[in-house]
Amino acid sequence: MKELVDRLYPQAQRIRVVLDNLNTHRPSSLVGTLGAAEAARLLQKLEFHYTPTHGSWLNQVEIELGVLARQCLNRRIGEEACLVSEISAREAERNRQGAGVHWDFTPADARRKFARFYPSTSNG
Repeated sequence: MKELVDRLYPQAQRIRVVLDNLNTHRPSSLVGTLGAAEAARLLQKLEFHYTPTHGSWLNQVEIELGVLARQCLNRRIGEEACLVSEISAREAERNRQGAGVHWDFTPADARRKFARFYPSTSNG
């Protein structure tokens, strides 16, 4: 955050930062790391926006970037104009299809997959 404020965007009045909901991504973590005065100085410029705690927006973006990479970016594209055109065409097609993300990892799946990390509290 210091690098964002002091080096990358020193003239900015406000820097909007998109973060997931990890507990270390809270303003209190800056206070714990940098001290109250330095954290207060940085926080004057920072505006945090958190992704949803369920159905992660970042995961959806990663999935769409993977689709784009497989459909379009799996070869060398030497000209910026060609790259922009290719991406725009793929984006228009995905939007036309109404493509979405299908989440099929259920809570039951999670309990099975992560059972070793969360031992059962039942007596059976």
